[in-house]
Amino acid sequence: MIAYINGEVAEITEQAIILDTNGIGYEVICPNPYRFQAQVGQRQKVYTYHYVREDAQILYGFQNQEEKTLFAQILNVSGIGPKGALAVLATTSVQDFVVAIEQEDEKFLTSFPGVGKKTARQMILDLKGKLPFDYQAEDMAQQQKDGTPESNQALTEAIEALKALGYSEKEINHIKPVLTKEQSDTADTYIRKGLALLMK
Repeated sequence: MIAYINGEVAEITEQAIILDTNGIGYEVICPNPYRFQAQVGQRQKVYTYHYVREDAQILYGFQNQEEKTLFAQILNVSGIGPKGALAVLATTSVQDFVVAIEQEDEKFLTSFPGVGKKTARQMILDLKGKLPFDYQAEDMAQQQKDGTPESNQALTEAIEALKALGYSEKEINHIKPVLTKEQSDTADTYIRKGLALLMK
């Protein structure tokens, strides 16, 4: 199994990123390849899930170990394949998904492409109480209600991108309150704003 690849992000397509490692280009299918936009031309560690079937071997890639772990857990749900698991991770955070499972939020789960009520119930049945994460559903639900930065997926992605660009935790924490007030739905907006603030 290939646990991760540390290489240069050479190219981004609609479905994948190409990681160049010692002259070999690995095509890695990602939930949202454009999350790696800020790392194009730079080295990046991508956590990979090596999916093997009779007619193909496919690498799926994630920004962190938690996303990879959740992907593997969702694959264990009856009726869910890699495409469905990717759709989940492309549109929500690990934290929000855990909250939905623990609170049996069928409405949230059926918002994902290809997930109907039957599949949502199967997800809850197979995953509730079994996901290996430390998140407390009550705390996460309160954060979502309050609109705190932890519930803002776009801001979270932007902060990770700024870290990947070499900025320290201290520098990012200094500008985080300003970014929080930006209230944008896209990581790119936060990244541009963050870079402008950090370069002052």
